[in-house]
Amino acid sequence: MLLNLSSILAAPGASLTFETTVDLSEMTFGNCRPVTEPVTASGRVRNTAGVLEMTGELATTLHAVCDRCAAEFSRPVRQPIRATLVSAPEPDSYDDPWVFALQDGCADLDDIVTTTFVLNMDSRLLCREDCKGLCCRCGKNLNDGPCGCTREPDPRFAALQQLLHKS
Repeated sequence: MLLNLSSILAAPGASLTFETTVDLSEMTFGNCRPVTEPVTASGRVRNTAGVLEMTGELATTLHAVCDRCAAEFSRPVRQPIRATLVSAPEPDSYDDPWVFALQDGCADLDDIVTTTFVLNMDSRLLCREDCKGLCCRCGKNLNDGPCGCTREPDPRFAALQQLLHKS
């Protein structure tokens, strides 16, 4: 969706609100597609001394499989949107991923929302921040409680372990 900003381009102090929905259901992250629900975004574009600043928030719900414990989970996600919009002939010359070029006085909201969502995604999809994962021996989900496996001593301390048993 294109947001026409021509009404505030030459008016410092002016602002314009926006609201959009973007379908990212085809986006693959790792080996799954966690965004089955639409991503909604809303906010405001403000002309601050001739610079267009976009602020807002995007929201959706992730439906994925935890990278540590392999359990399916759903989690609401909210991410801030902060972008600078410029009228430049060559937007690729900017190193900042948060600078977006206007096309004929319009901002491409789909591109901004997609970029914001992807750059703010966690590198691992976890069911919760303190996920304990699976036991490496029996495969039990350690979030459900401890497993019955006995810990084997570290072989590097075998000599010290023998000293304990001689007493």
